[in-house]
Amino acid sequence: MKQIILVIATLLITTFSWAQQDEKAKGILDKVSEKTSSYTTISADFSFSLKNEEMEIDERNDGSIKIKGQKYCVELPDIGITVFSDGVTLWNYMKDGNQVTVSNIEDESSELMDPSAIFSIYEKGFDSKFVAEKKVGGKTVYQIDLFPDSDEHDVSKITLLIDKATLMIHSALLYGTDENLYGIEVKKFVPNKDFPDSEFVFNASKYGDVEIIDFR
Repeated sequence: MKQIILVIATLLITTFSWAQQDEKAKGILDKVSEKTSSYTTISADFSFSLKNEEMEIDERNDGSIKIKGQKYCVELPDIGITVFSDGVTLWNYMKDGNQVTVSNIEDESSELMDPSAIFSIYEKGFDSKFVAEKKVGGKTVYQIDLFPDSDEHDVSKITLLIDKATLMIHSALLYGTDENLYGIEVKKFVPNKDFPDSEFVFNASKYGDVEIIDFR
C-alpha cells in the first residue's frame, strides 16, 4: 500500500535532467515545466487507479494533493490514508488502526515514487516521444510517452496526456515493472493558494491515541 500511495503523486515540480529527447516532445514538456515552476503552490484533486489483470485487481480512488516547494500532503479519504512531507521527513498515516509510520525522505527507494513529483515525472531521467494530438473528453491533448533511461525507476513506460490549452498534465499511465498499471487523472487544478507550513507536517495531537512507528 505504501508504494501505491507514493506512486500517486508521481507527476508536479521542476529541475531538468533530459536524456535523448524527441524535439517536439521536449518543446512541449519544457513549456509545461516553465508554467508549473512559476506557481508558488499547487492544489489538485485527482482520481487514482490500480489494475493488475493477473491478480484481478481493479481499484479506483479519489484523492487530493497540496504542494509547496518540496513539501506536500496527499489525501486518499476512500482508503483512509494521508501522506505528509515537510521535504525532509515522511509521515504515512493510516486511519485504519490509527497508525503513522515515520521515515526520512532520503531513505525512500525510488525518487519517482515521491508524490511531490506528480506533475514533473518527465523530469526524472526519461527519454520522451511525441505520439499524437487527439481529443479526450472534449479537450485537445498531446500524448507523450516516456521511457526510463536507466533501471533506477520501477516503471517500463509512462504515457502522459497534456492539455493543449492549459499546458498542464491531464493524466498519466504508469506501467510498473511489477505488472501493475497505475493511472492518475487530474480532476481539478488550483495554483498559488496560501498554505501554511503546518499543512505538511503530521500533528499527532489531532489523532488521539495514535500509534507512531518511527523508522528513522
